[in-house]
Amino acid sequence: MKRLLRLPSAYLALPLLLACALTLLTYDLPVDYLQGLLLLAVVAAAIGWFDVQARIRIPPASRFRARSYAGTRDAFVALAFAELVAAFCVLDLALFPIPLFGNPSSYAVMKDGHEHVRHVSDICWVLPPIGLLCARKRWLRNTLIGIGFLFPILVIDRNRVFATVFAFALVVLLRRDEARPVPWKAVGLLGFAGVSVFSLLGMLRSGPLDYLTLPFSAMYRAAPEGIKWLLLYATAGPYNFSAILAKHYGNASFLIHQVVPLSGSVATAGTDIPLDAPTINVGTEFFPFLMAFGPVGAVAAAVVLYVMLRWSVSRLRATVSLFSLLIFLRVSYVCVMAPFAPQAYTWTNAGFIGLCLVMQVVAAGLPNRRTRAPIVSPSSPQ
Repeated sequence: MKRLLRLPSAYLALPLLLACALTLLTYDLPVDYLQGLLLLAVVAAAIGWFDVQARIRIPPASRFRARSYAGTRDAFVALAFAELVAAFCVLDLALFPIPLFGNPSSYAVMKDGHEHVRHVSDICWVLPPIGLLCARKRWLRNTLIGIGFLFPILVIDRNRVFATVFAFALVVLLRRDEARPVPWKAVGLLGFAGVSVFSLLGMLRSGPLDYLTLPFSAMYRAAPEGIKWLLLYATAGPYNFSAILAKHYGNASFLIHQVVPLSGSVATAGTDIPLDAPTINVGTEFFPFLMAFGPVGAVAAAVVLYVMLRWSVSRLRATVSLFSLLIFLRVSYVCVMAPFAPQAYTWTNAGFIGLCLVMQVVAAGLPNRRTRAPIVSPSSPQ
C-alpha cells in the first residue's frame, strides 16, 4: 500500500476503474451503454500500465518529513494567502445567507456579488494543509484547519468537503514516519467522517431519491439512503458518459463555455443534452470532450490529464517545495475526481496552479531569514 501511494497513476487510473466497477453494480445497464464503460476502463488500465513501466514515483515520506516549512519564506507567503482565503470565508458567511441554517436548496444560488466572493472562499481546502505545514502557533494552525473543514459544511459544498478531507489526509500520509505502520485508522476515520457528511448534506439539500427513474439494480434499491447518495455520486459520471456515447450526441458548445471565459454557462442542467435523468447531469472530466470530439477527444483529455499529473509529480520530486506540494494536492485531487465531474480543464484550476507558481517566485524574492550572516573576524591589531 505504501508503494501505491507513491504511484502517480493511482490517483487517476484506480478511481476510474473503481467508478466503472461501481457503475456496473449500481445499474442494470443497457448493452449499448457498456461501450462507454469499457472505453473508460481500457484508458485507465493503459495509463496505469504505462505509469508502472515509467518508474517515476512520488518522493518517499522521509523527504517530506525532513523538510520543515514553518518559518521559511514559502510559509510566510502561504500563510498570508491562507489568511486572505479565511477572511473571504468569513465574509461569505457574514454577507450572504448560510444554506445549512436557512434554505439548503439555495446552496447554488449566487447573486449580489456572492459569486465573486465564492471564487476565493472556494479555495478553503488549502487552509488545513497550510495550517498543518506552516503555522508555528497552535491557535493559528487549529483556526485554519477548523475553517477549512467547517466552511464547506455550512455552505453545503460537498465537493469542497471532499477536497479538504483529501488534501489533509494526503499530507498526513506523505509526512508519516515510515518506521511506523501507515495510520489507516486515523485516515479511515477521517474518510468515514467525510463520506458521512457528504451523504447527510446530499439528503439535506436534495431530499430522497425516489423520484429518479434510472435503471438501478436491486443492490442499489436495497441500500440505505446515505449509501444511495454515495453510489449515485460515484457512478453518475460514468453512467452519463456511457449514455451519451451510446446516443452519439455531439455538441461542442459546452467545452467552449468551459475553456473560454465569459463565453456562456457551463451548466448542463436544463439543456438539450439527452440525459436519462435531467437532474443527474454530471458526466466525468472527459464528458465535454466526448460531446465535442467523440471518443478520440475523451481519450486525449485523459492522456493530457495524466501528463498534467506527471508534471506536478516531477516538480515535487525536485525539491519537495511547499508550492509544488500544493500544486500536486490540487492536480491529484482533480484526477481522483475525474470520474465524477469536470474540474481539471477549468480556469479555476489553471488559476490556482498559476497563483502557486507566482507565489513561489514572490517567496524566492524575499530575504531569507534562515540564512545566517557570515561571521567576520576582527582585524588583528597592527
